[in-house]
Amino acid sequence: MAGKDYYRILGVNKGASEREIKRAYRGLARKHHPDVNPGDKSAETRFKEINEAYEVLSDKEKRKKYDQYGDQWQYADQFAGAGGQHSPFRVFDFGQAGDTASHFGEGDLGSLFDKLFGGVRTGTSRRQAPPRRGRGIEHPVEVTLEESYHGATRLLSLGAEEPCSSCRGTGRIQNVPCSACLGSGVASRVKRLEVKIPAGVRNGSRIRIAGKGGQGYGGPSGDLYLVVSVKPHRLFERRGDNLYVEVEVPLTVAVLGGEVQVPTLKGKLALKIPPETQNGRIFRLSGQGMPHLSNSSRGDLLAKVSVVLPARLSAEEKKLFEQFRQLRSNS
Repeated sequence: MAGKDYYRILGVNKGASEREIKRAYRGLARKHHPDVNPGDKSAETRFKEINEAYEVLSDKEKRKKYDQYGDQWQYADQFAGAGGQHSPFRVFDFGQAGDTASHFGEGDLGSLFDKLFGGVRTGTSRRQAPPRRGRGIEHPVEVTLEESYHGATRLLSLGAEEPCSSCRGTGRIQNVPCSACLGSGVASRVKRLEVKIPAGVRNGSRIRIAGKGGQGYGGPSGDLYLVVSVKPHRLFERRGDNLYVEVEVPLTVAVLGGEVQVPTLKGKLALKIPPETQNGRIFRLSGQGMPHLSNSSRGDLLAKVSVVLPARLSAEEKKLFEQFRQLRSNS
């Protein structure tokens, strides 16, 4: 590509930063990619020029040589070896070199996309990337307290990576980087997965589902981690594996004793209230709390008494309470 200005080709000035050069290259490469311009020979030629320019300007050593020697930068080592006194045409054998474009073969063009887009090419790669395990994926899951108590299932929609169908995972089509996957060889899709939420999960629980994370590159798939959040409940408060609930007890039952119904997460239970039960007293119902996540035991349910005073008393009821007050004051 002798006689051409790499900076002009990318539309940047000579003092452009690496970031500016990369940004310019990305835009131009997408615009002139052969897959975007099928059958357009001028676009294909322009695409090759853009790649050639970026190949040099993105490499610090090559760029340094280019800035010093211009379009003869490729022969910088011969210049140095000859003490700078010889023309490059006397130390370079064109018969063995082939045309200039051979310095930017298909492997070099592909490597540009590999560096830019993090692609791992297979098949046409000049060096085989080592096997890599797929990345772990976290996915939030919200459950109710009832679902945390009984366990549940969820149908999730997860972002997944798989070999690109356009290039069959090679990252290349007809010796140029694939425009569908930008040379990475992988494509994103949404997959559906049914997962089980075990009983006993709590806020912040992480549930590991082996092999359901990101796809590996020659290695095993990563794991999926469900991060659980439990919705607040209108009746129950959870503390560890114990549940707390407030139970309304009529004044007459609190004074004379009796029985009330206590709500639990699997139905109602009868609770005996002894006579003279004070407001705020707590009764413990063993084994009626949350299941432990790691074993079959359960926490307890702690029922706090809330004495309910009667409302809209009749005249006779008021008279009885007045008699009761007199009795208490005389005792």
